[in-house]
Amino acid sequence: MDNRIAASELIINNRGAIYHLDVRPDELAHTIITVGDPDRVGEVSKHFDKIEGKYQHREFVTHTGYIGNKRLSVVSTGIGTDNIDIVLNELDALVNIDFETRQVKPTLTSLQIIRLGTSGALQENIPVDSFVVSSHGLGLDNLMNYYVFENTSAEKQLLESFRGQVFLQPGGANPCLFEASAKLQEHFTDGFHTGITVTCPGFYAPQGRVLRGALSNPDLIDKLTSFNYEHHRITNFEMETSGIYGMGRVLGHECLSISAIVANRIRQEFSKDGGAAVAAMIEKGLGIIAAI
Repeated sequence: MDNRIAASELIINNRGAIYHLDVRPDELAHTIITVGDPDRVGEVSKHFDKIEGKYQHREFVTHTGYIGNKRLSVVSTGIGTDNIDIVLNELDALVNIDFETRQVKPTLTSLQIIRLGTSGALQENIPVDSFVVSSHGLGLDNLMNYYVFENTSAEKQLLESFRGQVFLQPGGANPCLFEASAKLQEHFTDGFHTGITVTCPGFYAPQGRVLRGALSNPDLIDKLTSFNYEHHRITNFEMETSGIYGMGRVLGHECLSISAIVANRIRQEFSKDGGAAVAAMIEKGLGIIAAI
């Protein structure tokens, strides 16, 4: 049986790099920081002691280097779980598929993937410019409906409670939920809020914003904010976390999402200097990541 992955499925360019990221297997570290904004890649890598390579194709920018003896890559994903689908699959391919034989390697590598992003708070007591670690990613997009995965019993119970408390329009989202990597999360406790992060498929109506288009579910933010199950609550929402956690589950990687809170939707406040909040999160996060 031919187990080779076809050229149309695994696209490798003429320098031996995977298509969208334009990164070769030897150019990627096994600890990876993802950011949404391509311009934020340099804001992370400027803290590296050494940069060994910079790569870019479309919105996907990758810098690989070192902090001390810790080799790191920082990769921009762009916005949304559709881009997360591309980035997580290609990161996995770089370590778990042999590009010469086009076959899955007999021994698989588990990456550490840590998102440093921005988000809006859904609880009044989580102030702008603070940091949130996502204990779970709860997807209101539909990416993970295209993959086969297994939920834990605890995840199933939490998701069932969410479905019972939060009304979603028929024919709309089919929510999914995944826990963060416990191995990574245990390092990010001091100075971080923790809670469920909801991942939305858009910035405006999917997050309850009204400009000129009317909302089909105008009570969604209130329902998300009031959700409660045992000690769990929804702390924030954004557009990538559940995709990262879900693809990590499918592909066997350790994933964690950390957000700088630039808006509080309950207080209707926005950070006066979101760039400074992101810079502080990067410095704090890198100090921990370099020591893991």
